[in-house]
Amino acid sequence: MYHWEILLQRQLRYVFDYWYSIDPKAFYQGVGPDTASNFYNDYKSDLKLMREAGIKNLRTSIQWSRLIDDFEEATVNQDAVDFYNNVIDEMLKDGITPYINLCHFDMPIELQKKYGGFESKHVTDLYAKFADRCFELFGDRVKNWFTFNEPKVILDGGYLYKFHYPLKVDGPLAVQVGYNINLASAKAIKKFHERFGKDSENKIGIILNLTPAYPASQEKEDLEAAEFANLWCDDMFLDPAIKGHYPKKLVEILTREGVIWDSTPEELELLKENTIDQLGVNFYQPFRVQAPAISPKSLQDWMPDIYWDNFEMPGRVMNVDKGWEIYPKALYDIAINIRDNYGNIDWFVSENGMGVSREEHFMKDGVIQDDYRINFITNHLKELYKGIQAGSNCHGYFVWTGIDCWSWANAYRNRYGLISNNIHTQVKTLKKSGHWFRKLSDTNTLE
Repeated sequence: MYHWEILLQRQLRYVFDYWYSIDPKAFYQGVGPDTASNFYNDYKSDLKLMREAGIKNLRTSIQWSRLIDDFEEATVNQDAVDFYNNVIDEMLKDGITPYINLCHFDMPIELQKKYGGFESKHVTDLYAKFADRCFELFGDRVKNWFTFNEPKVILDGGYLYKFHYPLKVDGPLAVQVGYNINLASAKAIKKFHERFGKDSENKIGIILNLTPAYPASQEKEDLEAAEFANLWCDDMFLDPAIKGHYPKKLVEILTREGVIWDSTPEELELLKENTIDQLGVNFYQPFRVQAPAISPKSLQDWMPDIYWDNFEMPGRVMNVDKGWEIYPKALYDIAINIRDNYGNIDWFVSENGMGVSREEHFMKDGVIQDDYRINFITNHLKELYKGIQAGSNCHGYFVWTGIDCWSWANAYRNRYGLISNNIHTQVKTLKKSGHWFRKLSDTNTLE
């Protein structure tokens, strides 16, 4: 749930608003960020409806471009401060624990234009100032903080595959942006620990979308493709966040290819000293790869995907609307990987769910009968339970999402919510999955 309407008062400060203003056709059916769930006005009733759906913990974001007026000095907009204070207080009043994220693809357009966003190390300092301002303003009530949501998507969308602004295709630049995001996260964590101490009840982490890379076969070339895919897609953010350094193999490959990020000893020490307290994992689909048909040694621009080709598993189960394979066992594999290779850090599933279009076709007696969503969640929870039984230190599960939400350039193409939202009338009602999730939440038992 994102609070878009206030942006009408602060025009075009946010990169997605700017992008929509110059190219609305890039957005699904031309639906931009000014058409959303109206949470800004409806948050009191929306939160009560979410609590009715069994939501006890809610992850949402504070938007950099909304909260801060002067990005260099980190001065705040009082209307935004009041709004976030009201939302947090209302959550606590309704018995909902806030989990607050600081960057969900959010880049102020001013910083994108002036510095190139996270292409600039200066912007990592400005981000840390913004983060510290959030800790100062809301840290008395918010105990769970997260520096970034899905930083890999910032690279994929903005610097590799042109599905998010600034729509660049530049592999070496993506490497640097990824490094700078990790640096920004470490700087924010340093501010957090300076303010609260390392042993406080307040915890800080990062939200990563993990997509385990499975090789098409056990042939050497397929295994090598999967190894690099895992290094690039998962470990490039997991290792700095938890271990405080990059995977040695990834550094060796990027150095050999002449695309290694620019860094200083002081920055690498900062990464080492400022690791996360807990990890959030977003999971939707596996990542299946095979050896590339064209050798990465060929004369070509460097891109991370020159080391693999995508592989489609015959007979796979699909969410056809989204184009994603459904493979719940990957959640078990993630749990075991965290247990065995990342110190069994405290973690939770921060997103998992099923996006489906044309859900009104499943309406009966005024309620969307989304048994497919119930089955999706059930099957993933079963695999997660196996991972917990095997000793993985997972402490929770968040479904994506509470209310059907506007999703970046995809707008409302797919609906994910436990609660349906008619964006024309803003009438919101529980789906069958919302009633089911309430029972699951109340009993903490999956039949």
